[in-house]
Amino acid sequence: MSDTMIYRGGCLCGAVRFEATGPVEKPHSCACEFCRRHTGAPAAYWVEFPRARVAWTGAAGKPATWRSSDYSSRAFCPTCGSSLGAIDDAPVVALLIGAFDDASRPEFLPEYHAFEDDRPDWYAAGKHLG
Repeated sequence: MSDTMIYRGGCLCGAVRFEATGPVEKPHSCACEFCRRHTGAPAAYWVEFPRARVAWTGAAGKPATWRSSDYSSRAFCPTCGSSLGAIDDAPVVALLIGAFDDASRPEFLPEYHAFEDDRPDWYAAGKHLG
């Protein structure tokens, strides 16, 4: 089913929308400095798709980007500023799980965690859970 599933999402104001055709690849979290600053969260949660399987469907077209490293650019809405993901040079689009219309999809469950040591101590210890 997920091989042909279409996943939709977009920014806060709706100007940038996307459709990504499954399957979902590499669901993971990352706590590197770039991901933390891009999202304002202690970790970002991502899924990846080959660029050819992502279509930008909103009125604004493609998102704005900022070159964050020698291999990737961060994507965001030029109108509302919402973080959407990263567009890598190796034709991969990594989309933030929170930008999807249905972020609760079971295939979005992270399979691994990158840069775990960069998470705040309180996050890694589970203290944020209550």
